[in-house]
Amino acid sequence: MSQVIPLQFVNIEDLKQQPDTVRHWVSAAGFKAAPNSYCLVPDSQGAIATVFVGKPPTLDTWTLGSLAQSLPPNRYRLPTPLDDDTATKLCLGWQLGQYRFTQYKKNSSPLPELIFPENINQTYIAAAVAATTLVRDLINTPVNDMGPAQLEAAAQALAEQHQAKIQVIQGEALLAQNYPMIHAVGRANDHAPRLIDLQWGDANAPKVTLVGKGVCFDTGGLNMKNSTGMKLMKKDMGGAAQVLGLASLIMQMQLPIHLRVLIPAVENSIADNAMRPSDVLSSRKGVTVEIGNTDAEGRLVLADALWEAVSDAPALLIDCATLTGAARVALGTELPAFFCNHESTAAALKTVGAACDDPLWQLPLHPPYREMLSSKIADLNNISNTAYGGSITAALFLQEFVKPEIPWIHIDFMAWNVRSLPGRPEGGDAMGMRALFALIKTHVAGQ
Repeated sequence: MSQVIPLQFVNIEDLKQQPDTVRHWVSAAGFKAAPNSYCLVPDSQGAIATVFVGKPPTLDTWTLGSLAQSLPPNRYRLPTPLDDDTATKLCLGWQLGQYRFTQYKKNSSPLPELIFPENINQTYIAAAVAATTLVRDLINTPVNDMGPAQLEAAAQALAEQHQAKIQVIQGEALLAQNYPMIHAVGRANDHAPRLIDLQWGDANAPKVTLVGKGVCFDTGGLNMKNSTGMKLMKKDMGGAAQVLGLASLIMQMQLPIHLRVLIPAVENSIADNAMRPSDVLSSRKGVTVEIGNTDAEGRLVLADALWEAVSDAPALLIDCATLTGAARVALGTELPAFFCNHESTAAALKTVGAACDDPLWQLPLHPPYREMLSSKIADLNNISNTAYGGSITAALFLQEFVKPEIPWIHIDFMAWNVRSLPGRPEGGDAMGMRALFALIKTHVAGQ
């Protein structure tokens, strides 16, 4: 068996305490002990004796994320002793950093291996890595292989894996069963729109319902996006991917809840039967909606799904969506925005997000902006009458389809890393998923 090489966290002061030969070596290598950097330190025979790793102020989930693919393909171990939580975070970040999307382009280069210490939560790491991998794979897959039917198949596979129940309402049946806005958004595509409904767990346990935006590709409809805006629209089902990943994590960890997942899966396309600007749609709630812009379609499919979601009064309702560019303008691509109608729930989400290195930032459901969604011919418009505050007005639109007594969280996120970060390679990604799991675990499941 090959030697297991120890990792050693060091800062500048630690380097000063090393023997002269080691100090000269790291100086020649240009190693400054910066976070996310490392230096291979040889023994007297020239083999790797240890790896110095730049020590950040706090050891977190991402401390080893970049090393998980950049170190030589040997076997490594963490320094000891480390407390259970820190060791678990480091091992989780390492595993997340080894993700590769190889469906279309194989990568057979070997990866380094980290020998996990005994005091980590191996069950959680395995579940979180599997859930994150599911999210990343679904988002990274292009629409020619990830349309509404394939998204349904992914949900079916997850249901079978965990003995969950699943029902799908498709095509014209959406009209018969009163999901008119889901149908209107997806009817112009050859792949029929559908509502995926997965349920798992004890029916008498606290209820948690997840709703995910499943727009598998968004041309913008008749208000067509330009080529730049359309380039990444395979990720517009990132909300659906995230709720499936979160469901996977919940079911793997056997949380004592009753879980429901609702995914409106559609493509927003152009055809002679596509919805048009100025059309007025009915909704499942009975509220009428004027279409100010066909490129604001995500909130339409979410609205029908949210009104169904509140029908059985869950203890917590969460929706995830790649909803607005305005949220990206406000917070950038790496920090998800969230809105919440219950301040204690919002405070709890911020706390657990910070604790598990999966932060989110709260934006306000500012009531005076509601009038910006007014319409002269319908109950409301699907877009604001101003160019400002777009993520807030989108959230206020969704709030019209949520009962105020139900704690509700709306996540507006990018679902895509535009640059590679430690443990988070460029491409599709879960953002806020582990924080949501921690919230459900502690504040609903009571664990």
